[in-house]
Amino acid sequence: MPTSAPAFSDATASDSALRRFLFGLPGVDAVGLEARAASLGTRSIKTTAKAYAIDLAISMIDLTTLEGADTPGKVRALAAKAVHPDPTDRTTPRTAAVCVYPDMAATAAAALAGSGVKVASVATAFPAGRAALDIKLADVRDAVAAGADEIDMVIDRGAFLSGRFMKVYEEILAVKAECGTARLKVIFETGELSTYDNIRRASWLGMLAGADFIKTSTGKVATNATPANTLLMLEAVRDFRAQTGVQIGVKPAGSIRTTKDAVKFLVLVNETAGEDWLDNHWFRFGASSLLNDLLMQRQKLSTGRYSGPDYVTVD
Repeated sequence: MPTSAPAFSDATASDSALRRFLFGLPGVDAVGLEARAASLGTRSIKTTAKAYAIDLAISMIDLTTLEGADTPGKVRALAAKAVHPDPTDRTTPRTAAVCVYPDMAATAAAALAGSGVKVASVATAFPAGRAALDIKLADVRDAVAAGADEIDMVIDRGAFLSGRFMKVYEEILAVKAECGTARLKVIFETGELSTYDNIRRASWLGMLAGADFIKTSTGKVATNATPANTLLMLEAVRDFRAQTGVQIGVKPAGSIRTTKDAVKFLVLVNETAGEDWLDNHWFRFGASSLLNDLLMQRQKLSTGRYSGPDYVTVD
């Protein structure tokens, strides 16, 4: 069976081989993991470094609207904000992408044409992932045909938690094949995986199946991205590249709302995976509400005054 990581072809040769590999991964020291994440979160940075971190974080945001009440007008407004997050300051970086449902991908693509901002689309029966494979693949095809540059898929958590790892692996492979040139982000919904060991296994499973990014969450459950689960996934991509030469991106999503939060995550990236991941090609924030706080902090650094939320647009 094909895989993006030939060095691990034996691990994916059969269901039993995949199970042995995933359960053979080192167990996670939960106390140590959380302590390291907390320690890195206390790092302070100087004003010049903070200005750089704010601009970097803005450039890493997937500006997202995933609501039943989404309209073409709302998507076009979000696209305009992605291209010019602060209309009063054209030096403000663009966001990395605008993320929408597949039926809004064409609207986003038209609004973002020529801007350099990517169109990301959730697919595979987001957020629950409860659909037959042919329906999931049709969802992906529709999004790609509509102009999506990136696909955010959700894994079948029921299959994963019941130990049907090969089913999850084969679904990711099938989705990856439908993506064509679009990059694939694989969402684990870490809040439903229960243990850090499961998050480590899901990370390796996604990478073995060809994910371009591994992503914590949909943002639709109570527990989303945390410093600890993101640190664990950063360790996984670091180790995967060391063994295969293949670099995989990481996207924490949900519950990242302030500039202080974003800086903590950027420190995690730098200290764990390294500077190679400090780029929006390899690290993203799935946190639309974060953008407004970053813009307010950016304005404060440039003017010396805190402008407040009325000075930025409401998403």
